[in-house]
Amino acid sequence: QVQLVESGGGLVQAGGSLRLSCAASGRTLSSANMAWFRQAPGKDREFVALIRWTSGTTYYADSVKGRFTISRDNGKNTVYLQMNSLKLEDTALYYCAVRYGTISFAAKDFGSWGQGTQVTVSS
Repeated sequence: QVQLVESGGGLVQAGGSLRLSCAASGRTLSSANMAWFRQAPGKDREFVALIRWTSGTTYYADSVKGRFTISRDNGKNTVYLQMNSLKLEDTALYYCAVRYGTISFAAKDFGSWGQGTQVTVSS
């Protein structure tokens, strides 16, 4: 089982930037797909971005494309989410998750989750 610990959330004004980090431990990340999801109050958890650990190939939700960047540091077993041009609607609890094998963008298909880090965007 892989353990995930997120950090980097906080309060930021609209138009600002934040970088989230997710440190993984406990299992090799080869063949892993590491993703960020978010959940706003009263809403379902939604896919934000994914990176395939071995190839570095990335995928984004349309709502964040061009503003957010997912990346990884192999040596630190850490995945990052750089969030620029933040909007009020980006306010949510952001989760890091891992799935091994084939790609999926559905939260139900991810077996390991972090505890979440809050991102609040103010006007």
